[in-house]
Amino acid sequence: MGVILVVDDEPVTQLMLGLMLQRSNYTVITAVDGQEAMNHLANEKIDLAIIDVNMPKMDGMTMLQRLRADKRFEKLPVIMFTAQGQERVRQEAAQKGATGFLTKPASSAEVTSTVARFLTMATA
Repeated sequence: MGVILVVDDEPVTQLMLGLMLQRSNYTVITAVDGQEAMNHLANEKIDLAIIDVNMPKMDGMTMLQRLRADKRFEKLPVIMFTAQGQERVRQEAAQKGATGFLTKPASSAEVTSTVARFLTMATA
C-alpha cells in the first residue's frame, strides 16, 4: 500500500505509529532524527513521511525545509506530528511546505485516515 517513514526520537511514538500503520498494510521505516531520515530517503523509496517537530541533531522543521529544497522530495507528502498543537507551529509547518499536521496524541483512525488521504492526493 505504501512505504511510510516515521521520524521521531521517542521509541514509544515510533512503535505506536508503526503498529497503527502496519495494521493498515503500510510498510514502516523509522528514524530517530532528521539526519537518519535523510539517509533513508536517499537510499529507499518513501511514499510519505511523518515527522516530529522536536528532535535532536536535525529537527523536523529543518528537515522539512531540506526536503522542499530538494527536487527529489519537493512533492513528497509530509505530515508534521507533534505535541505542540499551537497555531504558530501549524503556520510555520504550512509555510515550510508541510502537507498536513497531526497533534499528539492522535488516534489510530486519525493517523491512518490522514495518511490515506495524502497518499491518494499524491498519486492523483
